Amino acid sequence: MATRAIGYRAGFQRAGQPPAADAPSRLARQWALWSRMLAPLRPLDAPRGRVTDRDASWPLRREPTSVRRARRLVTARLGEWGAHELTDTAELLVSELVTNALRHTRGALRLNLQLHDSRLLCEVEDTETASPVRAVADADAESGRGIELLDLLADSWGSVRTPTGKTMWFELRADDGPGAVREP
Repeated sequence: MATRAIGYRAGFQRAGQPPAADAPSRLARQWALWSRMLAPLRPLDAPRGRVTDRDASWPLRREPTSVRRARRLVTARLGEWGAHELTDTAELLVSELVTNALRHTRGALRLNLQLHDSRLLCEVEDTETASPVRAVADADAESGRGIELLDLLADSWGSVRTPTGKTMWFELRADDGPGAVREP
């Protein structure tokens, strides 16, 4: 399980040892933090500002039918992009993220998809800053398995704080066999 972070690796350096070669400089870390804070904010009830043929963004209403709408949007867009092999898993995981956002947050929601080099990134943005909490679900419980599903089905996933709240994201990779999804 990998997570996307703001731009630096946490760790300690012992006295007399050179800094790790793969650790970004202090200036790079500060620039990453400031660039996120100074980026123009788009309200979550509007699509994100990207306009490419492999990026998509939709605002979602705070109503139970938004889960079905999110599944349909993901299925239709992946069909347009020719990424049929990712549809079932992406549809299930997006459904989980939107359901969790509707249950545990208040305010606007936004669904974002990006497909680059056979990698699908799905994001659900909300206005709550608290990260999700892993729950231990009983065998007959009706909820509490969303993070387990992310662990099992996604290649990577995580939660990132944003100026407007947080973004829950997951990434899926298409098989590199015949018919793999590629950029046009």
